[in-house]
Amino acid sequence: MTKPPKSKPLLRDTDAPVRSRPRRKRVPEQPALAFDPMPDRVEPTLALLKQRPPADGYAWEIKWDGYRVHVHIEHSRVRVITRGGHDWSHRFPAIVEAAEKLGPATMILDGEAVMFDDQGRSDFNLLQASLGANGKAQGNLISPAVMMAFDLLYFDGHDLRGVEYSSRRHLLENLLTGNESAIRLSEVIDADAVTLLEHACQFGLEGIVGKSWDSAYRSGRTGDWIKCKCVQSEAFVIVGYEPSASLTGAFASLLMAAYSGDKLEYVGSVGTGFKQSQMTNLRATLDKLAWKRKRPPVDYDGTRKVVWVQPTLIAEVEFRAWTSDQKLRHPSYKGLRDRQDNADVYRIGNRS
Repeated sequence: MTKPPKSKPLLRDTDAPVRSRPRRKRVPEQPALAFDPMPDRVEPTLALLKQRPPADGYAWEIKWDGYRVHVHIEHSRVRVITRGGHDWSHRFPAIVEAAEKLGPATMILDGEAVMFDDQGRSDFNLLQASLGANGKAQGNLISPAVMMAFDLLYFDGHDLRGVEYSSRRHLLENLLTGNESAIRLSEVIDADAVTLLEHACQFGLEGIVGKSWDSAYRSGRTGDWIKCKCVQSEAFVIVGYEPSASLTGAFASLLMAAYSGDKLEYVGSVGTGFKQSQMTNLRATLDKLAWKRKRPPVDYDGTRKVVWVQPTLIAEVEFRAWTSDQKLRHPSYKGLRDRQDNADVYRIGNRS
């Protein structure tokens, strides 16, 4: 009868302590668990406007007044991607530097590039001025803007878009807590949403944003995220201006339009919110866009003297409400939007 082979002892020295095999250090260029390829670009989730916040089920944050960006952190590069899909890394060096320190893990952060005034409020005008978007040809200036991060879409080889927001938020907080510099955590505020909105308005903030705790990350305006504003602020197309009767090289007001289907519709004029330097630069730019056709770019039955322009410039405008004849009530100019920001020009069907 053949004898069975002798089994090898589990340990050479039965009295020696049990130790696991030494673990090799991770090579950043060769990540160990690349389960999901990093998306080259992700269309952002957009917040749906609500007049009053729902009762519960949402995480509430301050609404930041800036440019929506995604920061892609990879092993060999960092990209700051605008909503329109353009790489603005060269325009936000402070954000890039902060992102490089968060590696070597790969990740995609969702947030808002902002600048703050002396009261600690995000200020769209300051951000626009730092980027050179003041009515001159769109510049390539370097902005000291910081990023307020509010979501984590991808982390260390894992696509998190199908994971509920509460878990993504937990990972984001662990990632940024103690590591904040030019990338900062947009804090969730544990307070009654109605009271929070009232306080936000009292402090001159734009409003609040709520994110459903149970929602996955879905691109577009799905209703998973909602926003409540203190003052309405939307993007409109500049279609003309009324020349100033008292100041040479200036204007009395800008004529604005929104989309009704594929057609532009006149929605009123804005004559406040301009600094003198903004007005002069913007007037010079508008004169280069003078409308050459016989009919204006929108239907207009007013009696004012208007210089019509090609509808290429997009302006951010604050306003209180819509009038009975569907025009902007108490509008105020905030600044020009850069087309690379993919500003969402207002559509008539959204107004109420």
